[in-house]
This record gives sequence, structure tokens and C-alpha cells, in this order.
Amino acid sequence: MRYIFVPIRFQVPKVLAAQYEETPSMSFRGSQSRQKCTLMLSDGHRFSGELIGAPLRSSGQMVFTTGMVGYSEAMTDPSYFGQILVFTYPLIGNYGIPSLPNATDSSMPRGFESGQVHAAAVILTLDSQEAFHWNSCQSLDSWLAQQGVPGIVGLDTRHLVHLIRQTPNLLGQVVPAEPTGVRPFGPQLTPLVQEGYFDPGAHEIMHMVSTAERRLLGKGRTRIGLVDCGVKWNIVRQLVQHGCEVELLPWDTDLKSVDCNGWLFSNGPGDPTKTGRLRYQLAELLHGERPILGICLGHQILALAAGATTSRMQYGHRSHNQPVYQVGTRRGAITSQNHGYIVDDASLPSDWEAWFRNANDQTIEGIRHKTKPFRSVQFHPEAAGGPRDTGWILDQFVTEVQSLCPSASN
Repeated sequence: MRYIFVPIRFQVPKVLAAQYEETPSMSFRGSQSRQKCTLMLSDGHRFSGELIGAPLRSSGQMVFTTGMVGYSEAMTDPSYFGQILVFTYPLIGNYGIPSLPNATDSSMPRGFESGQVHAAAVILTLDSQEAFHWNSCQSLDSWLAQQGVPGIVGLDTRHLVHLIRQTPNLLGQVVPAEPTGVRPFGPQLTPLVQEGYFDPGAHEIMHMVSTAERRLLGKGRTRIGLVDCGVKWNIVRQLVQHGCEVELLPWDTDLKSVDCNGWLFSNGPGDPTKTGRLRYQLAELLHGERPILGICLGHQILALAAGATTSRMQYGHRSHNQPVYQVGTRRGAITSQNHGYIVDDASLPSDWEAWFRNANDQTIEGIRHKTKPFRSVQFHPEAAGGPRDTGWILDQFVTEVQSLCPSASN
């Protein structure tokens, strides 16, 4: 039998070309009614695309995520507050948006990590205007419009990621051709967004993402005091699945008034040094014996409470593909990260040690006390969306709480 090989020509879609303002923007199927929208970067670059979502001006820090799925989880992650989120995967929205939570819904439905979109804006190569999924409630475009969040399609997101990775603290502005207002960030911050480039790391923003009142979630003899610095719902889900009763606490709660068996300080946005008196309250807890786990921003606040210092990274760690390893072992993991601050190595007190390090640049990715049950990680062990390699950390935390507090065992 003879085989004939016929060469096939692949044409790169024009949508992958960088769209600078002086060049014509892309035209998408069914998008003739979409208005033009410009992305202006603080380094002088300008890109032109088409608007999806709300026709509002917005500004924030440029960051990216490499996830192929989990876009609704990413957009509702409070850690992205004040950030313009660039999706590197070229097609976003193809399975739509799940059924939406409402204001009176006390549950935490899958597909979301909070009750609203926290990203300042989103940037896509191409959005899917048709969604095919049994749980799809609406399109990405209509959901963003409903949430009051602007987005741009038709940009070369791979080029944007290169700019983000080579320009320290790159900021951006999303400017529709016919804006109807400004993306609201609350009465204190919205004027700053309107004035120009908004840098979330320059302001106190934790109050914008933390719960306003104390709430009890789940049932069980193990009670976890969860300080909400911008918590992802999947952290709460996993604690509840472990049989814990979780008391969700506003960031400025008087922690002396909380009765719990263990503490968890959550992820969140912004500069860890701009978190009010929370680090000082946490420092008081370090005199006790109840287990403490910090995640992401909670990791940085724990380090500050222990006496270490933090500093802003030149580029930050972004994406679902950050490799870390457990110090002193050959155990490695792929993690999901979005942070621009690190714990300074030389500042770590003698009774603390590095628990995890980043395999690329050796920066600290986790710390732990040498004798007490206090530890933290810079990455997201709860996943949603992202790798699940480090889910054992939450398992270990709950087990430790139960072993050290016999009354908490179920």
C-alpha cells in the first residue's frame, strides 16, 4: 500500500496579531454593533480592540492567568480586585456562565469564588458568543455587562503577557469609545480610577473585599476562625467538607472575641503592609498554641506578624503553572498564583523557617514555625480553578487542629 502525504497549510488567524491604536481593529462574527475600546498602558503602549461587557472606563494593575478553564472562578476571585485580568488562553467563554448566586443566597455555588466580579476589567483574544454547556446560564459578554465590568476582545494577549513580565508594576486603562461612566470601586477609590492609572498596591483595599459581618457556615465540633481578607469560596467549601464549623470574620474583627479551635487567614488583594492593625492582632495569637494557617495574603500577614518584612516583586508570580518544592525534600508541586509581594528571606526570625520555595527563582513560597503549629503558603492549595497538587495542606491543617484540640474531634 502506498501513502501519499499532502502538505496542509495553516493560516494564523489575524485575531492573534497585536492591535495597536493606529491599526484597524478586528471585526468579529456578530460583533458589528460592538464599539471600539482602547487599552492604554503606563509604559506608553496602546492597543485597540472591541468592547464586551459594560461600556465603562476602568483602570488597574495588569496581570494574567494561564488557565484554559475556570474563567468565572478567576474573575470572581477577590484577589483580583483592582487588577485588569488578561487571559492567555485564546478562547474564553465557550461553556458560558453557570447559574448565578443571588443576594439572599447563603450557599456558595460552584463556578464562583465570590458573589461578584472583582477584576477591574478583562482582556481576551476572542470571546465565545455561543456557549454549549448544560449548566450555562448566560454568555460571558452579558454577564460582564450585568456585573458592570468592561472587557476588550481582539488583542494579542501573548504580547501583553510579554509586556507584563518585562515591565515592573505595569498599569492599564480600559477606555471605550463611548463610555457611560467609570467602573465603581467604592466612594473612596472610584475618583482615583477616573483620574488615571489606578495602582491597587498603593491603597488600603481589604475593606472592599472582606465580609461586612460575622457568619457561621457549616456544622461540626471543629470550629475554624476564618479571617476574610478576600477569601475564595472554595476555602470555605473545603473546610465545611472536612466537618468544620467556619466562622467567617471581617478583616477588622477583634480576634480576642472569637472562640475557635484554629485560625485561617485568607487570600486577598493589595500590599500586606496596608492591612491596618490585622498583623498586630495576629502577632498576639502567636503567643498561644492554636494552629494557624495563612494563604497568599494571609501568608504575608503572618510573616509580618512574626517579625519578618515583605517587599514588592519586580514582576510578580502569575498563572496556574508556578512550580514550588517543599524545602528539605524532593517533593514538588505545580500551583496557582497571583501575587506581587514576597517575604524577604533575610528577615525571617530564627524560630521560623522556609517551608516551600519557588523552583524558578527560589523565593519563599511558605513558612512555618519550628516548634509551634503556625504555617502559611503563598500559593492557593484550594485550587478552583487551578492545580490540585497541594490540596493536602488544608487536609493536614484540619487534622492538626483536631489532634491538638481533642474537643474539636468529630
